[in-house]
Amino acid sequence: MKKYIVRLDAAERVRLEQLVRVGKSTAYRIRHANILLAVDESAAGPKMKDEAAAQAFHLSVRSIELLRQRLVEEGLDAALDRKKQKRPSIEKIFDGEKEAKLIALACGPKPEGRARWTLELLADRAVALKIVERCSPQTVMRVLKKTR
Repeated sequence: MKKYIVRLDAAERVRLEQLVRVGKSTAYRIRHANILLAVDESAAGPKMKDEAAAQAFHLSVRSIELLRQRLVEEGLDAALDRKKQKRPSIEKIFDGEKEAKLIALACGPKPEGRARWTLELLADRAVALKIVERCSPQTVMRVLKKTR
């Protein structure tokens, strides 16, 4: 027996049908809308079983079950979007405070004997000043690029 049963109300059904019909959204949102419409228990027409839906949409049965669960627990918007990571795979090196220190360093006086700061110099100085433990010039570039 299914634990999470999809029962769409009329407004949700219209929204999903319009999303599918217009087709101006990302492919995974359209696919999720199609799946939810196919497995809706409150629909007047025949509904698909999870196995049939999985085969029709080229997914695993578990993916269909997880989509049902996300709809019931978190709502329609969460079910249409991709599942968010609980925590990022890689922690950010620069948080807001560290970014501010790096930007202040870059906007400050240029290093002795140099015409301007380079990304390598900024990365090395950020590590030397113990703003961050380690840092690459590319990371410095991404942080500074956001400020322009």
